[in-house]
Amino acid sequence: MQPPSAPSRTRPAGAVRVRRAAAGTAALLTAVFVVLLVLVAAGWQPLLDWDRECAEDLHRHAVTHDGLTRTSRVLTDWVWDPWTMRALLAAAVAWLLWRGDRSAAGWVAAAAVLGAVVQQVLKAAVGRERPQWPDPVDSAHYAAFPSGHAFTATVGCGLLYWLAVRYGVRTRWRGAVALVAVVSVLGVGFTRVYLGVHWFSDVLGGWLLGGALVAVVVAWCPAPGPVPRTPDRRRDHVGRYPQ
Repeated sequence: MQPPSAPSRTRPAGAVRVRRAAAGTAALLTAVFVVLLVLVAAGWQPLLDWDRECAEDLHRHAVTHDGLTRTSRVLTDWVWDPWTMRALLAAAVAWLLWRGDRSAAGWVAAAAVLGAVVQQVLKAAVGRERPQWPDPVDSAHYAAFPSGHAFTATVGCGLLYWLAVRYGVRTRWRGAVALVAVVSVLGVGFTRVYLGVHWFSDVLGGWLLGGALVAVVVAWCPAPGPVPRTPDRRRDHVGRYPQ
């Protein structure tokens, strides 16, 4: 009886295309983020004017609509808070380690930790001031660009959806994950500007940087290895387990 052949290490063509597309997406998002970063740091007036107009329109609405303002604060401070997203990623890392997928666990952990460091360094380097209002409806600390909430939500939701795809979650459940991810990423961006603690370009910067990081993980994380077979415990005719 011939021994079973070793599994092929050749990547399927579809997987190669996905990785190439992810690498291209990472490069594109990074390039757009760098352009936005330069414009913000240089104080490009058309961008500042548009940011101010958008923020003022939303702030006027927030001041006169207490219900929506309170809901936005609950969502941004609890549901979509960066620590909530980090907790979800920590749970995902623990689950991946339990499954034996150390590569994905390492990439997810690195994205969560290094991403947080990078965006905080950028905040300190740019030093952009947050909007100031005579009648604020919320408050926030540290510099504004890029938005940490938008960045962390993009990374967290993007990586969780990637894991759903990686492990072949059923299409309807995968669609539900995608819907929740999109609503969360867009929703947290809206609440940060609506509550008057960020300019829209801060949120856009967080989305771009977070999306680039997710694309890097998709492009470079190795595919999961073969799932080990459960040993056949049936005995043969001499009472031994099959070899």
